[in-house]
Amino acid sequence: MVFVHRNLANVVAHTDLNCLSVVQFAIDVLRVEHIIVCGHYGCSGVPPALRRERVGLSDNWLRHVQDVRERIPRASRPVHESHQVDRLCELT
Repeated sequence: MVFVHRNLANVVAHTDLNCLSVVQFAIDVLRVEHIIVCGHYGCSGVPPALRRERVGLSDNWLRHVQDVRERIPRASRPVHESHQVDRLCELT
């Protein structure tokens, strides 16, 4: 069985009651034994977060991605933006 929950920029936040409800339902009701958190490269939500571009209501959600970026020491950040996007895709 595959039970899927998706959201913008592949973010799993501890404050996201929708995501937490999906996981709890999958475990307690559907008796899912294995949970896979899977992101992907080329996520279209990451570049605006990286550039701090305003995209509307989604800005609130993309703040989670910006928070992750701010936790990466500057010396450890890739130089090229495409590599920064890939790294954030891996970390969020």
